[in-house]
Amino acid sequence: MKYQGAYLPILGAIALFLASSGLQAQDTWQGLPMAEPESVGMSSERLERVGTAMQRYIDDDLVPGTVTLIARHGKIVHYEARGERWVEEGEAMEGDTIFRIASMTKPIASVALMTLFEEGHFLLTDPISKWLPEFTDMQVAIPTQGDGLAPTYRLEAAKRPITVKHVLTHTAGFANSYRGAHTRPLYLEASRRQSDKETVADFVKRLATVPLNYHPGDKWEYSRATCVVGRLVEVISGQTLDDYLRERIFEPLGMNDSYFYLPEEKLDRFVAQYQPAGEDNKIELVDAPTEESRFVKKPHVYFMGSGGMVSTAPDYWRFHQMMLNGGELNGVRILGRKTVELMTVNHTGDLPIWLRGPGGGFGLGYSVTTDRGQGNSMSSVGTFGWGGAYCTYFWVDPEEEMIGIIMTQVRPYTHLNIRQDFNVLANQAIVD
Repeated sequence: MKYQGAYLPILGAIALFLASSGLQAQDTWQGLPMAEPESVGMSSERLERVGTAMQRYIDDDLVPGTVTLIARHGKIVHYEARGERWVEEGEAMEGDTIFRIASMTKPIASVALMTLFEEGHFLLTDPISKWLPEFTDMQVAIPTQGDGLAPTYRLEAAKRPITVKHVLTHTAGFANSYRGAHTRPLYLEASRRQSDKETVADFVKRLATVPLNYHPGDKWEYSRATCVVGRLVEVISGQTLDDYLRERIFEPLGMNDSYFYLPEEKLDRFVAQYQPAGEDNKIELVDAPTEESRFVKKPHVYFMGSGGMVSTAPDYWRFHQMMLNGGELNGVRILGRKTVELMTVNHTGDLPIWLRGPGGGFGLGYSVTTDRGQGNSMSSVGTFGWGGAYCTYFWVDPEEEMIGIIMTQVRPYTHLNIRQDFNVLANQAIVD
């Protein structure tokens, strides 16, 4: 069902279908458990504010369209598509539209590694050099005064080895394109793919040749550490990350629209990517949803734990309802409850999580809310989540048994408050 230039209030359409067929709103729709908001302590009237806010962003041409999903107590109470997935072709956004989720790949790769933790393959304190010897005897770049013309540094031996926990928490010290100007040129060169046939294993080996920005464990610094997480999955399991995720997570959970590379037969559900342009930041097309997109085009050999996946709001809900349930969904267990608890507590102490802001720490693959006041957060302490570079975002609030997911497709998005607005509007609808 397409609504040209308007929106599809999916939950409302489902309610109409259920009423006409004699079913109850608590029944499932296409495998999704649906419920009226009031049945789980939320207000239908207040949830309407979500769509109103999303429509403002769409009407102002700041985003092409949105899919928003809110679930509480295991029931989806808001599921709505608005705007268009491909503006230039007039293709409506729909609930099963497939999005580039970028860094929202990271929690999935982290869970994959922790399934191997549960099988006894490693401890969090083990050095990654046990499986990736290229990370033995790492060096740290210490900035020096220099002549003022260019950043300079001296090298010293890392005080401690990089551990599995370090790569899961972004405290390994890896160089990146964000900070550490003294190592950025080396990192950018290491990140440059040499051919379309190389794998992430090739990148990880080059990353190991770049001096660290700081001693492992001393700071939190966002990086492609989760590429190393994914590579550990491959080495320990003997499978590509793509195969491992498919067999151990996606197929068991029924995540049938989650991929590193989208099959061409699903292109009619793929969203276009946009960027802000001009002084008014109105969107312009960057990547059309065609077979030429790098998220579709072959060869399919480069599987990053840190990003690169495509998925849908329902698929991503399935994954995180599993986490909220303590590692199980619909009789399928991916992790044990204690492992989920371990992943979703703060592991970084008082280290500043500069990409997250105050009031937050970092767990094993997730940001974690530690102080609502400092973080100006509507979500409870203990809420975990993360976002993606194309303005996708999710959170899981164990105290409220609540999940929120927003999907849109614009990069960069720092001029927008759409993700923060969605979090506020979802939480203000709780009335019990």
